[in-house]
Amino acid sequence: SSALKPANISHAEAAAIPFGGVTALHFIKKAKIQPGQKVLIVGASGAVGSAAVQLAKSFGADVTGVCSTANIALVKSIGADKVVDYTQKDFTQNGEIYDVIFDTVKAIAVSRSLKSLSKNGIMILSAAGLQEMLQGLWISKTSNRKVLTGVISHTEADIIFLKELIEAGKFKPVVDKTYSLEQIAEAHTYVEKGHKKGNVTINI
Repeated sequence: SSALKPANISHAEAAAIPFGGVTALHFIKKAKIQPGQKVLIVGASGAVGSAAVQLAKSFGADVTGVCSTANIALVKSIGADKVVDYTQKDFTQNGEIYDVIFDTVKAIAVSRSLKSLSKNGIMILSAAGLQEMLQGLWISKTSNRKVLTGVISHTEADIIFLKELIEAGKFKPVVDKTYSLEQIAEAHTYVEKGHKKGNVTINI
């Protein structure tokens, strides 16, 4: 395959590209983000969220990341223009209106997020369950807003695009912890607690 490991990242980071990076890229491309648009990313320190922050920035957006207190520095370090600490503030109450709201973790009820979405805005629900998908379909049909959900597809071109962004220094997969193969049960337990930063990788 021509999608070889980028020269400037480790194997653990390279392994972290596909899931978070590809999921984020799929939706960010579909949303056709334009320079200067205001984009809010919920779950900005996770695998998909940390990729989405960097990709939205690379498309010229003004990015606000939503995360917990512990992850503010991380989310700023990967390029978010503003960070909302959800333990202190509720973004749906801050009076800001966003062109794109990307909920990577199914953290907030769709109906609540809608208040902060512009009239022609796009909501991306990459972690949507059936209920959110149906709500999304209804919103897309009955308003000028679009809701993107569903299964992602990716091509080798997407992986190469991410690899080139990494080599240009515009994207860095966030790796929280690396476990050995023997620690795979521990790794799963850690991931299931839902507080990981970026990706957890297993070294084989």
